[in-house]
Amino acid sequence: MNRTKKLGNTDTNIPALGLGTFLMPGDDVLRMVPHALEIGYRHIDTAQIYGNEAEVGAAIDASGVARPDIFLTTKVWVDRYRSEDLLRSVEESLRKLRTDYVDLLLLHWPNPAVPLAETVAALNQVQSAGMARHIGVSNFTTALMAEAVSLSEQPLVTNQVEYHPYLDQRKIIDAGRQANMTLTAYFSLAKGSVIGDPVLRQIGQRHGKDEAQVALRWLIQQPDVVALTKTVREARALSNFNIFDFELSPAEMTAIHQLARRDGRLVSPEGLAPEWDD
Repeated sequence: MNRTKKLGNTDTNIPALGLGTFLMPGDDVLRMVPHALEIGYRHIDTAQIYGNEAEVGAAIDASGVARPDIFLTTKVWVDRYRSEDLLRSVEESLRKLRTDYVDLLLLHWPNPAVPLAETVAALNQVQSAGMARHIGVSNFTTALMAEAVSLSEQPLVTNQVEYHPYLDQRKIIDAGRQANMTLTAYFSLAKGSVIGDPVLRQIGQRHGKDEAQVALRWLIQQPDVVALTKTVREARALSNFNIFDFELSPAEMTAIHQLARRDGRLVSPEGLAPEWDD
């Protein structure tokens, strides 16, 4: 399988598997990002609220991998959605990341306190200024996706959302496909819950893979889906990357889809989460 996918309806390829840095302390970022890049990862995901953009920038510099060879994503936090605040915050992120641009800039969560039209217009302004190659959203429902797309002069290329075998995201995927948006999956291993799952274990045994590798393969084998995985263990980073040398059968894909349950959502912070799609 190709290690990259088309990003939305653009000419850009996005690596199908990325390293996420959510809740990753700075020292671990400085250790893990160069290691991941040495393994072969070329997609790094961070955010303003993670508090580690400076370490991500330093780690990329220290890695020896050329900046144009890395697909770098960051996200604007919800308290900076007013137009001038958003522009200043992106400038701050770029300084911390030691780069003139990010490949992808996302709105981290919906914020009904600020008109979405104002925030999306600012997002477009950042892209027009060359500070972001592409723009998108995160944790948006299908209705919010449609509204954001309708307000944006430039294509919104992804919605980054929680997605793993225990959470059915077909509505988001279908809505994204209609809007030419890729889905970026976070919490792809369900906070480690996939480990020990008997269905994933049995499938993995057929392929000589573990449950985490099967779950990640299931994600990236779906059209228009890319996945993020986060670990502070070098061996796990390597293991998670070794998912491009096998393929799940249609029956195996279906069996994993059937693991979804109504209480499968893990991330729904009070005060941030929208009213999710059923």
